[in-house]
Amino acid sequence: QVPYVPSGPRQVANTLALLRGRSGKTVDLGSGDGRLVVEAYKQGLRPAVGYELNPWLLWLSNYRAWKAGYYGKVSFLKKDLWKVNLSDCHNVIVFLAPSVKHPLAAKFLAELPDEARVVAGRFPFPSWTPTRTLGQGLEQVWAYDMKEVRRAAQSGAEGSPV
Repeated sequence: QVPYVPSGPRQVANTLALLRGRSGKTVDLGSGDGRLVVEAYKQGLRPAVGYELNPWLLWLSNYRAWKAGYYGKVSFLKKDLWKVNLSDCHNVIVFLAPSVKHPLAAKFLAELPDEARVVAGRFPFPSWTPTRTLGQGLEQVWAYDMKEVRRAAQSGAEGSPV
C-alpha cells in the first residue's frame, strides 16, 4: 500500500515536460486522482491510462476527466500494477514510495520496450542513472530511457566478477 499524496501543479508540469514530444501509450501507475493522466491526454499523449486500486480515487479520476471534457477519452482502471502487462507502454509515470522501486525496476526491465521512458516523481530509482531530471526538492522528477537503463545494466554486469 502506498499512501495517496496529490501531485502539485509544478510536479505535474515537470512530469509532462519530460514527456513533451513523445508519443505512444502513456500510463500512470497508482494514478491517484487522475490529474497526471488528464494532463497527459491534454498534451496529446494517447492513449492515456491510469491504474489505481482505491475506488474513491477512481471515482475522483473519472470526475476530473468528465470536468475537463475527456470522460471516455482517458481510462482509469482498477488493476493491480503488478498484474498489468506494460509491454505496449511507451511512457510510464510513477509517483510511488521507495519501498516499491526495486521490484518495480525489475518489472520495467522485464516488460517495457527499449523506446519507453519512465518518469518518476518524489523518489528516483536508486540504481538507475536518469536521462534527464527537472525541478528541485519535492517538485523534482527523473526521466529514465529504458534503452539507456538496459545498456548501463549490461555494462555493469559485464564488469563484475562471476
